[in-house]
Amino acid sequence: MFRTNIRNASSGPFGSELVVSMRPYPPEAIEAVTAITSRYPGAHGGPVHWGDPAVIGIDASRLSRPDWGEAVEIRPGEVPVFWACGVTAHSALLGARLPLAITHSPGHMFMTDLVDAELEVPRGVETTSAIDFTNVLAE
Repeated sequence: MFRTNIRNASSGPFGSELVVSMRPYPPEAIEAVTAITSRYPGAHGGPVHWGDPAVIGIDASRLSRPDWGEAVEIRPGEVPVFWACGVTAHSALLGARLPLAITHSPGHMFMTDLVDAELEVPRGVETTSAIDFTNVLAE
């Protein structure tokens, strides 16, 4: 997972940059990957960026040395694809310097008895939990 240069809205002592996870895909798969993952805005949702990591403040040479977790190999012909990550909240908590906070650890996520179909937002249904980064990335 990588810290980006995309600043989150602050609330009280909480504020930080967006943290993203990365998985590489062949360029021809990105449209399908986006369509599938965008139906789950309550999880990670669709990608916030793909392609040149410098656009979101990540030096390409750092892709082999993430800020959190383990590196993922990018094979020839693959493109890095980035999703918003729950470690963003961890980053905001660190910045708030609270005396105590309970959260998850990367790779050890919250478990539930909900199945994927219960989390899916059907195509064509608008949701307020999805984040549109179009304007952020255009700046």
